[in-house]
Order: sequence, then structure tokens, then C-alpha cells
Amino acid sequence: MGKEKNPRRVADNEAMAKSKMLRVSPQKLNLVAGLIRGKRVDRALADLTFSKKRIADDVKKCLQSAIANAENNHGLDVDNLVVAEAWVGKNLVMKRGRPRARGRFGRIMKPFAEITIKVRQVEERA
Repeated sequence: MGKEKNPRRVADNEAMAKSKMLRVSPQKLNLVAGLIRGKRVDRALADLTFSKKRIADDVKKCLQSAIANAENNHGLDVDNLVVAEAWVGKNLVMKRGRPRARGRFGRIMKPFAEITIKVRQVEERA
């Protein structure tokens, strides 16, 4: 008896990783995700390493996790991996505030975001 195995969410030549609760707005995170979409993983890692954006380190960690998942869990070749997809989503928003003039209250929104990175193994071009 027992439960049936869950079907894979990705194809046989794909692997993915997800980072949640990143303390940055989704709009800013999407700029960094746009840097790596469609690139080979070694080139994407180099771009993230030398990026001046603060959140690039967290995106790099997520990409390294996706590469490790591809190698260890799915037996894919690391040298032939490309970043197939990288999408960004909203997470919770902390509401903070500051007293302003004439008894008013200025709202300060502190958003969180999440990123999902999917890597795919491609055939080597001759």
C-alpha cells in the first residue's frame, strides 16, 4: 500500500531550485533574473559574481542549488546546462511607518520576493 510517487514538476532534462523570502522588491529582483535568462550556467555564475546588485549573491546561491540538483538528483551533465527559465514572484510585505507632519502617518512598505530558477541540459553543438 502507501502513496503513489508524485510526478516530476520538470522534464527529464531539467532541474530547478527556489529561494523564498528574499528581502528585495520583486521589480529589483527581476532585473537580476533578466541578467541570467537563457545563458549557459558558467556564464551566468560569472555575471552574478561580478554584478554590483546586492541581491545577486542570493540569486547566485539559488542558481548553484539548481546546478547541484541537476547533477546529484537527476544525473545531468553540468557542462551542458543553460538557465532555461528564471521567474520572480511576490512574497509578504512588512508594513512599517513613520510619523509625518501635521499628525499624519507615512507608510513604509518593506517587500519580500522569491525566485525560481530552472536549468535545462542542452545537446552540445558541434
